[in-house]
Amino acid sequence: MKLNIALLAGDGIGPEVIDQAVKVSDAVAEKFGHEITWKPALTGATAIDAVGEPYPDETHDICKSSDAVLFGAIGDPKYDNDPSAPVRPEQGLLKMRKALGLFANVRPTFVFPSLLDKSPLKKERIEGTDLVFLRELTGGIYFGEKGRRDDRNTAYDNCVYTKEEVTRLARKGFELAMQRSKRLCCVDKANVLETSRLWRETVQGLEAEYPEVTVSYEFVDAVAMRLVQWPSDYDVLITENLFGDILTDEASVISGSMGLMPSASLGSEIGLFEPIHGSYPQAAGKNIANPMATVLSAAMMFENFGLAEEGKVIREAVNKALDEGMVTEDLSDGGKAYGTSEVGDWLAANI
Repeated sequence: MKLNIALLAGDGIGPEVIDQAVKVSDAVAEKFGHEITWKPALTGATAIDAVGEPYPDETHDICKSSDAVLFGAIGDPKYDNDPSAPVRPEQGLLKMRKALGLFANVRPTFVFPSLLDKSPLKKERIEGTDLVFLRELTGGIYFGEKGRRDDRNTAYDNCVYTKEEVTRLARKGFELAMQRSKRLCCVDKANVLETSRLWRETVQGLEAEYPEVTVSYEFVDAVAMRLVQWPSDYDVLITENLFGDILTDEASVISGSMGLMPSASLGSEIGLFEPIHGSYPQAAGKNIANPMATVLSAAMMFENFGLAEEGKVIREAVNKALDEGMVTEDLSDGGKAYGTSEVGDWLAANI
């Protein structure tokens, strides 16, 4: 298979972890007879510094003409610490999602047998955890009308959803549940928010089309508590943009490190694959960042192309590295820690 992949390294540790995912992907391509053409493009603070925009038109054109996007991270302290900045790196990510029609963020949370003791939660609470969040990406409070009034002393952010936006995300949730354990949880705040009531009634309206799926409805605050008490009780969860942003970060640490969880953002055409961690600027250039989440995001990319065996090979290599202690300092527990590039080299050689 010939694949054209847009490569958006972004900011902070993005370029370092992306380099390792490229090494691993190229090793998989060689092993299975594929041909990958990488198409680098600017985004985030790096793009602002270069051309004044966090998601330039040239980058969009490269993404649109590619089969998928492999993405690193966005964010820079000089913008985080300046609330008045007129252009921010994160605006590029929101613009990219909207422009590419990426409405479903797929974020799995699973545990690694060799790392159960590294989780902040007790081993007996997390064993068997294997859940997936589907977070809606292009609606809600992040995209609603926002502003200031009363001499900038009052701020507002409007949360707006359409039934169509909820339906297309919910259908992906039902379809994923059918492929797994046929359990779906809709996460909302329907006791308070009108948008949540729209979510709940829309999902209820779809239940008859998927009679094999058992659907539950839970308030977001209850899910936030249950995720750290009984995470293995969940399988597929669907929710709106803001709730999903918060809950998926909470779920990500169950595995023991934010550097381990991959994600995909999907639409009707192209898919974007990225680690769930941020740009971690404190580690940039130090060769200490954990590349596993980005490497596993590449596995999700291959699987999205229908190349299940290729994804499996990557996952097996990652599990073997964790079992054998080929890890960066966040997982070394004071033992020997390997550099970001060393881990990438090991994974590629193993494949």
